Amino acid sequence: MFFNSIRKANSALLGINARNLTYKRPSNSRRAIQIADSKLLAKKILSKNGLPTLQTYSTIKTIQELRDFDWTSLPSTFTLKPNKGLGGEGIMIVYGRKKKFPYPWIKADHKHIQIKDIQSHILNILEGTFSSTSLPDIAFFEERIKLLKLFKPYAYRGIPDIRIISYNSVPVMAEIRFPTKESGGKANLHLGGIGVGVDMGTGVTTNAIQNDRIIEHAPGTRLPLRGIQIPDWKEVLRLVVHAQQVTKIGFLGIDIAIDREKGPVILELNARPGLSIQIANLTPLDDRLQRVKGLKVKTINQGVKIAQNLFGGEIEEGLEEISGRKVIGINEPIEILDKEKNHHSTMAKVDTGAYRTTICSVLAKKLNINQVIGQKKVRGALGLEERPIINLAFVLDKRLVTTEAFIADRTEMKYDIIVGRKDLKRFLVDPAKNVFMRRKKL
Repeated sequence: MFFNSIRKANSALLGINARNLTYKRPSNSRRAIQIADSKLLAKKILSKNGLPTLQTYSTIKTIQELRDFDWTSLPSTFTLKPNKGLGGEGIMIVYGRKKKFPYPWIKADHKHIQIKDIQSHILNILEGTFSSTSLPDIAFFEERIKLLKLFKPYAYRGIPDIRIISYNSVPVMAEIRFPTKESGGKANLHLGGIGVGVDMGTGVTTNAIQNDRIIEHAPGTRLPLRGIQIPDWKEVLRLVVHAQQVTKIGFLGIDIAIDREKGPVILELNARPGLSIQIANLTPLDDRLQRVKGLKVKTINQGVKIAQNLFGGEIEEGLEEISGRKVIGINEPIEILDKEKNHHSTMAKVDTGAYRTTICSVLAKKLNINQVIGQKKVRGALGLEERPIINLAFVLDKRLVTTEAFIADRTEMKYDIIVGRKDLKRFLVDPAKNVFMRRKKL
């Protein structure tokens, strides 16, 4: 199992008991834990301080209120939650409603659900079936998140959320959790959902796991889970620090979703966040917590800056160590070897959409490496064309690559050379890395 290999490699992985003794108890007052344990109380405090939360339609606190409830007051789509639910248990998501009476609602699995089914579920909530304390609870109807188009191909009949752990007003670790068919449309790792580590500096996804094993693609697809840019990343981090400061929860797990219309929205707070986030990030949480312990963070922007500066790029280093492949960006400095093996520096575009590397014919002639060894027909922007092939050698991120490359007229293009996926087998491509590097002319 991947989990076992990570545990051997990182004996410092933070455990539940260590977390409670070292961080949770000294950092979180009884009042802070009460806020985190009550979704409705947390929403009230967050909203009062101008932080974005989802609209609450109605609450049901007693059996009498359940009997008297006006079902016609509900919209066609909503989420039903227990106030003190734990680990996503007891949440019911309704996606639509039939128009004709008695208008059954429709769940994520396309099954119909009647009023009596919802009533039965609410009774379980009121009895404390899903409560973290097993005591009587409150049920409430909440606005349903609208799925962002970016995440639609990766999320199976559900909404992905971003779990971020923050300590001492510094976000220290993050993962985005995707629902799968195995998890029944819930973003729950224990049910078979996917957890993807997120680089704190850029908000770009890195390593992905499912059932404690590394995976590269969304199940049943060829969609890479690595390299997804989470929108509004800096604003997401700002929400985390702001929420931590207004609630005074010193050690906090916070769940945020990206709504299609509203942008980042806080879903809930957790004073006892699960620690599988370490596996998705290939990094012990304790190492990062120790680095921010005792810091005096005065402003939201300061907390965000510390997080990005301290923990940006660490996942990249872990990936390089495990995979044996270097992480590169979409534009990289390279050195092209001429006929006499002299090195000539320039900028290259890294293009995983192209199979073969292509170099500008003018540059190839200048370096005297334009001896044609073959021809191949390819479909380009102007239709089917025949391109010459030459031998080419270049150094990318200190690694020598020898290949057969196309030559073509690229004098009107930004880059004289594009590196295709045929020559990227020893590299991992991060779309957010080096995006601001400028082209260097020969």
